[in-house]
Amino acid sequence: MRYGLDTNFLAYFAGVDRAPSDGRKIELARELVGSLAQDAELVVPVQALGELFVVLQRAGASKTEAREIVIAFQQDFSVVASEQSTFLSALDLAAEHQFQMWDALIINAVADAGCTILLTEDMQHGFVWRGVKLFDPFGEVPLPIG
Repeated sequence: MRYGLDTNFLAYFAGVDRAPSDGRKIELARELVGSLAQDAELVVPVQALGELFVVLQRAGASKTEAREIVIAFQQDFSVVASEQSTFLSALDLAAEHQFQMWDALIINAVADAGCTILLTEDMQHGFVWRGVKLFDPFGEVPLPIG
């Protein structure tokens, strides 16, 4: 099984702590990666890595520190790029379902990579597009593993 990882999930995994509830989310993100990585492939769109670079800097990391974290994630996870067809499908998703363009690009990149679940905190939990179900791993519903 292949799971896609969104920017916010990666930020928690990296330890970005901006709110009182973030400590638990950091812990949960790290637990999930540890358990999922044993039996599944974890996929990160290039778009999410670019966004993560910005998030890390806003959280206080220098550009050098942010770069090191992004490079480490690039080595630890399967990274997928966006093609022209990915972009065109993202335009459809943004227009038809009111997604932000960059979120739509992430969803379509993981769809192209054959993911069935995208772990994301800030998109429409339960929404399905091109066989990818958006799932909030920090919500009350347990992650369907397997």
